[in-house]
Amino acid sequence: MDIPRKTSAVRNRRIRRIIYAALALAAIPLVTVGLSKLKPAAPSVDGGTLWPDTVKRGPMLRNVHGLGTLVPEEIRWIPATTQGRIERIVIRPGTPVRPDTVIVEMSNPELERDALDAEMQMKAAEAAYTDLKARLESSRMADEAAFARIQSDYKLAKLQADADEQLAREKVGSELTSKKSRATADELANRVRIEEERIKINADSVKAQLAASQSQIEQRRSLYELRRRQVELLHVRAGVNGMLQELPVQVGQQLTPGANIARVADPSRLKAEVKIAETQAKDVLIGQSASIDTRNGVIEGKVIRIDPSVQNGTRTVDVQLLGALPKGAVPDLSVDGTIELERLADVLYVGRPAFGQENSTVGLFKYTPDGKEAVRVQVKFGRSSVNTIEILEGLQVGDRVILSDTSQYDNFNRIRIN
Repeated sequence: MDIPRKTSAVRNRRIRRIIYAALALAAIPLVTVGLSKLKPAAPSVDGGTLWPDTVKRGPMLRNVHGLGTLVPEEIRWIPATTQGRIERIVIRPGTPVRPDTVIVEMSNPELERDALDAEMQMKAAEAAYTDLKARLESSRMADEAAFARIQSDYKLAKLQADADEQLAREKVGSELTSKKSRATADELANRVRIEEERIKINADSVKAQLAASQSQIEQRRSLYELRRRQVELLHVRAGVNGMLQELPVQVGQQLTPGANIARVADPSRLKAEVKIAETQAKDVLIGQSASIDTRNGVIEGKVIRIDPSVQNGTRTVDVQLLGALPKGAVPDLSVDGTIELERLADVLYVGRPAFGQENSTVGLFKYTPDGKEAVRVQVKFGRSSVNTIEILEGLQVGDRVILSDTSQYDNFNRIRIN
């Protein structure tokens, strides 16, 4: 009977262990390669946190949206026309005003003194004119009286000359006497002509002197009216119907000409100033329809002005309000403005995703038919609106896509919907 040797059994066990170890070492690279080729497991997403939408075909309204404020169509800043000191504030902002409503009262002693001096000079000029007119009238009457006497003497002399000539022809009177009478009549006739010319010249002189004196009166009166108006303007009035908006002055404040005293506007005539992103404002045109949401009602309007400059990435668009103002619509009220750009008749569109600009290509997750998963597809967008965007490639009518932000799954092409 043969008895197995212990050394042979030990050697066999060692050989088997070496073979097993070699096989394990050879399997590790194979397993590593296999695992590296496996796709990462799709992450699970709670469907209640997603914002889905369905691709549709039909008319699409293109519009742009922006925030803005209501401002008066006409704002009137009331400046100080003269230098003065604020003595009294009559009314405060928020008070309705009329053109003759006094807002503040100012004082300027020098101006009031100048107005009084101007009034005295005007009255002195008027008195001088009255005196000059009386003296010239008296002189005119004296000239006319002298002319009347000369004219009377001429008529008598002419009658005497005619009579003497008649007697001389009849040989009753002296021819010398006739000639003397005729000479006297001719002399008086010449004096009458000279007096007529002198009276005409004097009349022209009277007109010139009175006109010069009247001019002095008008000059003094104009200066007085100017000073009087300046004094009246110390009582600062609204000048228009509306409401006092601002009053940036205090009692005792000294103002120079041109300084703003108050702002008045008509609160019943408002417009909206809407800030539109510069990338969207390129399609806004004057005359386009708009709607302004005051959060207490929506007012229809139309675009009346587009600011040509860009400030802080936006352009200001003025919208004229066409409907009645709702309650609470006051200047500086914050509003939401939506401007209608165009109506597209038949396009493929979907809700605007969280990330996706017009004329760009982005990856969107599209639901599988069973709705349990979503796969990433490349979608080419066209024209966009506030809430919708046109689809050019990548989706069909009826496809359901995820519009919410999925940037955290950018490394996955598939997600599971719970």
